[in-house]
Amino acid sequence: MARYVLKFGGSSLADPKKLYAAARKLAALHRDGHEVIGVLSAQGGATDALLAKARQIDPDCAGRELDALLATGEQTSVCLCAMALRRLNVPAVSLSGWQAGIYTEDRFNDARVLGLNNDRVARELAAGNVVLVTGFQGVDDSGDVTTLGRGGSDTTAVALAAFLRADFCKIYTDVDGVYSADPRTHPDAVKYDKISYDDMMTLARSGAKVLHDRCVELAKQYQVPIEVLSSTADVPGTIVGA
Repeated sequence: MARYVLKFGGSSLADPKKLYAAARKLAALHRDGHEVIGVLSAQGGATDALLAKARQIDPDCAGRELDALLATGEQTSVCLCAMALRRLNVPAVSLSGWQAGIYTEDRFNDARVLGLNNDRVARELAAGNVVLVTGFQGVDDSGDVTTLGRGGSDTTAVALAAFLRADFCKIYTDVDGVYSADPRTHPDAVKYDKISYDDMMTLARSGAKVLHDRCVELAKQYQVPIEVLSSTADVPGTIVGA
C-alpha cells in the first residue's frame, strides 16, 4: 500500500465530465488498496468569477473578506468530487483547508504554509476514505481563512505530501509534462522526462506556468518528488526532483 497525493487544476474540473474523470483516477487508486488524497482547485473560471463579484462591491477589495470569498471556489470542487466518488461507490470526505489543518502565516492573499495543526487527514485515511482537500487555502493563528497566492493548489499538494510523508505527489494539468517552452505556442518545445528542483525553479521564475516557484521551493525543502502529467492523456509526465 502506498500513499498518494493527486492534485487537479481548474481546467481538469471544469465540467461534470472532467470532474468524473478526476474522480475515476482517485477511485482506481483507492480500489487498488492505496491511501488517496485529492487536492482540488476551483473549477475553471470560478475564481475569476468570484473576484469579479467582489470588485463590483469594492474595486479595491483585498484582505480577510476576499480570502474568505475566494476559498469557496475550492470548497465547491471538493464537495462535488466527493459526491462523484460516492456515486462510484468509493467512500470519500471533503475537507476545507482549516478542517485539514493547513496552518499558514498571518497574511492574506499570499500566505505561506507552515505546517499541519491536526491529524484529520490521517484519521480519515485510516477510516478508509478518499480525502479531498481544498487547494489554495489554509488557516492562520486567529482562525481566519488565508489563501496562498498564484499556484496555491500545487503548494497545498506538496505540503500535504511532505507533512503526511506521501509516497507519490502527482500534479495533473492541461499539458503532459514540463517543456522547454509552452508546447501550445512552440511546436519545437522539448519535453523533459526529469528535471531538477533548481532548474524547475528557474523555469518558473522565467514565466513557466506549469508549477509556481514557491511550490518547487517547498518540494526541494522537504525532498518531495513531483510528477507533472496530463489529466486527459495517459502518457508519462515529467519528474521534478533532486
